[in-house]
Amino acid sequence: MKVLHVYRTYFPDPPGGLQEAIRQICLSTQQFGVENTIFTLSPTPSPQVIQRPEATVIRRKSWAAPASCDIGDVTAMAAFRQAVSQADVVHYLFPWPFGDVLHKIAPCKPSVLTYISDIVRQKWLGTVYAPLMWRTLRGMDAIVFNAPGYAANSPVLTHSSLQGRLHQIPLGIEESSYSTQGDNAVFSRNGLRPDEPYVLFIGVLRYYKGLHHLLEAARTIRGKVVIAGSGPEGAALRAQASQSGLGNVVFTGQVTDAEKVALLHNCRALVLPSHLRSEAYGMVLVEASLFGKPMVSCEIGTGTSFVNAHQETGFVVPPEAPQALAQAINSLLENAPLAAQYGAAARARYERLFSGKALGKAYADLYRKVLAAVR
Repeated sequence: MKVLHVYRTYFPDPPGGLQEAIRQICLSTQQFGVENTIFTLSPTPSPQVIQRPEATVIRRKSWAAPASCDIGDVTAMAAFRQAVSQADVVHYLFPWPFGDVLHKIAPCKPSVLTYISDIVRQKWLGTVYAPLMWRTLRGMDAIVFNAPGYAANSPVLTHSSLQGRLHQIPLGIEESSYSTQGDNAVFSRNGLRPDEPYVLFIGVLRYYKGLHHLLEAARTIRGKVVIAGSGPEGAALRAQASQSGLGNVVFTGQVTDAEKVALLHNCRALVLPSHLRSEAYGMVLVEASLFGKPMVSCEIGTGTSFVNAHQETGFVVPPEAPQALAQAINSLLENAPLAAQYGAAARARYERLFSGKALGKAYADLYRKVLAAVR
């Protein structure tokens, strides 16, 4: 069975959580007889076709990206139509308004859409885009949501016209895709010791990640706070830490995969202080679960509180509450047995819900179901 996955950007362009989610879906479904192709746009699409372990990646030129909405031209549309003609099932990742345009011009094929996030920040885009969005959603054979909390709080997914075609499939990680060898050079490079207790944030430094609240919390956190990654908020966050004299905060900048493995393997806990619904799931929480690490996250009504179960795999605290964030982090920094207990529960939850086997079987079964129904 051939599946075409459709999203606005993909590796080797700068990585993000959703690109990693697509990679994991492809890797996980391979073991269930799925042959994967990915259609995407890129500001520098040379070469136009890349063979990667998880899929064939077809790339065309992204001519503009207003509000992070990459837009292609007629050559992209033609390439997409050709790719659809070779697929048994088309799998769209939402939101991407240009993807809705592609769906409208595509040959008729069984179609699945994974609903990642409501449109949170670009309210004007949501208003203009709504007619096309609803046309796309109502034309899908199946719509996947990743966590029950998000579906229950989404004004789109709770709409009566979509009931009956919704399916829950948690995003997950194929463990064999992760290196078992970490690069401990990341510690000496940043003045850290692998054996000292620290909490870790990993991700793109974006507005909705709540890192300014984490820096406020760091004033009373009794241990190191390691922030790994780069992004548009990086300069402002470094300035905030400097002005506040936060000697316990370490910015590593962008890290390699091997350095990330080392940081995850040695941290006491992972913290994801995101305070807005733009954080729809938090793949980094699944990564922490894979490594058997406890987590601290915020209750924002999305999938983060599904991956990190309060007082089972870690703590879920109110958003924009630095004092509560610091208290939860200190509880794990200062109580190693509790951290180990929550970490073991996180690993067990990963194996049950977020493993590659669970992810791959669920998507492969759904693809076959919609294909059989249409036939």
